Amino acid sequence: MRYAHLPGTDWNVSVIAMGCWALAGDQTWGPQDEADSIATIHAALDAGINFFDTAELYGAGLAEEVLGKALYGQREKVFIASKFNWENARYEKVILSCEASLRRLRSDVIDLYQIHWANWEVPFEETWSALEELKRQGKIRAIGVCNFGVKDLSAILSLGKPVTNQLPYGLLFRAIEYDILPLCREKHIGVLCYSPLTIGLLTGKYKAPDEVPPGRARTRHFSCSRPLTRHGEPGCEAETFAAIREIEKVAEQLGLTVVQLALAWLLAQQGVTSVVNGMRRPSQARENAAVADLTLSPEVVEQLRKITDPVKEKLGPNPDMWEGSARSRFR
Repeated sequence: MRYAHLPGTDWNVSVIAMGCWALAGDQTWGPQDEADSIATIHAALDAGINFFDTAELYGAGLAEEVLGKALYGQREKVFIASKFNWENARYEKVILSCEASLRRLRSDVIDLYQIHWANWEVPFEETWSALEELKRQGKIRAIGVCNFGVKDLSAILSLGKPVTNQLPYGLLFRAIEYDILPLCREKHIGVLCYSPLTIGLLTGKYKAPDEVPPGRARTRHFSCSRPLTRHGEPGCEAETFAAIREIEKVAEQLGLTVVQLALAWLLAQQGVTSVVNGMRRPSQARENAAVADLTLSPEVVEQLRKITDPVKEKLGPNPDMWEGSARSRFR
């Protein structure tokens, strides 16, 4: 495993982090057995992954509970990140959310506590002061944000400096490259990439748009005529699956899986601190961890960029994968 320095801290975290959303089981991921979840967390630890990312939103706290159960007695070995919901941005609710997460995680401290989405109805000053108070009390160690566009990130920087911004980023969703990633690089804010496989599209599991189940086919890649979508856009199904076919060819030529290739491409991007990928089985944890040892040539990195440029151009700079009207002020 390779480790990277988390900006603004004294900590090194694995460049592959285990995302814990799928551990809750829901309409996006489907049912998840707790025993499988715990075995996967232990396999991740054995493979050198020390970074686990969760949130109170995932299964209404269930993912945190499972993670806390699996890591009981091994807390000192790991770096835990969690998030509070946007509706809990008021001072008192931030405090209560953190304390509830600590109980579910069976921990005295959360290493990185993140604002899941910006709440524009609550002054950032109020939310940030609550986070600073939690830090003063020793209940959290560092503050991060998620899904913060340029305007929101600039506003929060007037109050203090988050150490990370967690954003959707991957070969099939490169919206942050327009404006947000350059700002994070400039301000030395670490980028944590979530949904690097774009809701499983880069797993090789789906060969055509109609094979993707409704729970996953909610992103802006898919037509708004698909059930459960909320974005109201035409989507870019043809461009997306044309890119997937070309990525699969490159992976085959290199003797890699599409998952390995997609994660390795992200690790080659300047400003990326860690790639947060969901894992549901021990084999997935081992495969993900092995990517840390891969280095793609500059030529392959550029080839993949060109392959996915049509998808990037069609989806544009909106960094929200699900909503046509962005929930982050990205410009």
